[in-house]
Amino acid sequence: MPQATSPKDIAAALTEHWSPRVIGELDDNYLKVAKVHGELCWHSHDAEDELFLVLRGHLRIELENAEPVELDEGELFVVPKGVRHNPVADEECLIMLIERKSTLHTGHTLSEKTRTLAEQLGAI
Repeated sequence: MPQATSPKDIAAALTEHWSPRVIGELDDNYLKVAKVHGELCWHSHDAEDELFLVLRGHLRIELENAEPVELDEGELFVVPKGVRHNPVADEECLIMLIERKSTLHTGHTLSEKTRTLAEQLGAI
């Protein structure tokens, strides 16, 4: 029997910051959740847009050559492909991401927070 899921509850149960987990698929996209705090890193996705939806808390998305975007609970923003950005959460925040399956976590920028697709597909 089909069952509803709560992205907010799944994100809240995560124990590691900036380590997204895939919770579903929609055509050629993954639905991911993450618990975040601090900043990720400056990066871009050359061929993919990236949707951020705040489930709890506040997220600032710093954008190269533009003012930062401030998101509160229930708000979303799509970072256009090719735009360098840096997500920042001054306090712990829960987010949902919708990304193409080809999207690399931090694009071609590698940091200690970068997660592989295998890690993102791992157990919740």
